[in-house]
Amino acid sequence: MSGWRRDLALFRNPVFALFFATRTLGTLGSSFAPVALAFSVLHLPHGTPQLLSVVLAAEAIPMVGFMLVGGVIADRFPRSRVLRGGLLLSATAFAALGAMMLTGWTPTAALCAAAALSGVGIALIYPALTGLIPEILPVRQLQAGNALLGAARNAAQIVGLVSSGMLVAWVGGAWALMTGAALFGAAGWLATGIPVRSSRPAGLSAGGVVRDLRDGWREFVAHEWLWVVVAQWSLMVLFFSAAHGVIGPVIADAELGGAVPWSWILAGEATGTLLGGLAAMRWRPRRPILAAVLATAVALPPPFLCLALGAPLPLIIAAMAAAGAGFGLFGVLWATTMQLRVPAESLSRVASYDALGSLVFQPVGLLVGGPAVVLWGAHTAMLVCGLALIVVCLLPLVSSDVRRLTWTSGLDRHANRGAVPETP
Repeated sequence: MSGWRRDLALFRNPVFALFFATRTLGTLGSSFAPVALAFSVLHLPHGTPQLLSVVLAAEAIPMVGFMLVGGVIADRFPRSRVLRGGLLLSATAFAALGAMMLTGWTPTAALCAAAALSGVGIALIYPALTGLIPEILPVRQLQAGNALLGAARNAAQIVGLVSSGMLVAWVGGAWALMTGAALFGAAGWLATGIPVRSSRPAGLSAGGVVRDLRDGWREFVAHEWLWVVVAQWSLMVLFFSAAHGVIGPVIADAELGGAVPWSWILAGEATGTLLGGLAAMRWRPRRPILAAVLATAVALPPPFLCLALGAPLPLIIAAMAAAGAGFGLFGVLWATTMQLRVPAESLSRVASYDALGSLVFQPVGLLVGGPAVVLWGAHTAMLVCGLALIVVCLLPLVSSDVRRLTWTSGLDRHANRGAVPETP
């Protein structure tokens, strides 16, 4: 059987197929947010870049704050149920935001409360998703499974971003938010069919939440490559979130034509991520973390420099697609390495530390993005972000573990780990 046919045979596993559909629908729902929420807020009677910063930060702060709790919950309770709860919380949040935009009742406190509910949902979804994959697939299929899931996620993002841009332009952001809510709800319904595994994975301590968090932290810091790259991402996300979440939409709204061209820029990013993830399905670099770091270092800064320098829209889209390809390669190599080298009973907690560390400064980036536009102007603020990303993306290379880590020890360590059997 050829490599591609063997990879696609994963869909003969009904649990993987159901998980694939659930994750894809959830991603499609979430992909309506970047365009719909940003332009809905900017177009409010009292909409400003500062208000957009506040609303986005209101989502990011509880997301970061609850991420560790989400990891403990996903290790203590059936991950499929945790996933379903996070998806339904997100559906409720999107529906509330859409209803406020439809009725015109948009006090800042209510917008922030709904956004915060979305953040809590994300804090449950991410560690549950990460922990479910190695429960469903055997070790030898993890990289192919991650690549297929990543390809579907990115294809859903392309469809969602383009569709949300068109909906915002034609009927307004409220209906785009409502569509996202419906998709999250459908994903939550599908998640009810994912089999429930043991609520207490082998090796999980009985000493309470604090003990579980402490054990997860020990596992997290035991891997130098892991905490070094997470530390780098904390700084990278600071500048990326300001540029991508606030400054970019402001430039698009003022100079590029609004929601539709911005949705095409984001769709270009998602297309690149799709292609990068597909390439990672077949590419097994000897040093996966080094390859992942270099991919983002080369590809991430250029689109933001293009936006800062007033490049034409096609060039911005192409540069953002290249950045997406770097993210796609990174995502598959990173997830597979972590799943192979972190024990299954600690994986959701370690994933939550990964997410917490990576996103800890995201609220700061979102909060300062709006004031930076007012203080310096959008183009200067974007230029600062682009130049900072050049430096930050190279920082992990100081670690010898990042430069030298190979697949071998992880594969040996977990070769006999249990998983849902492969369908013949």
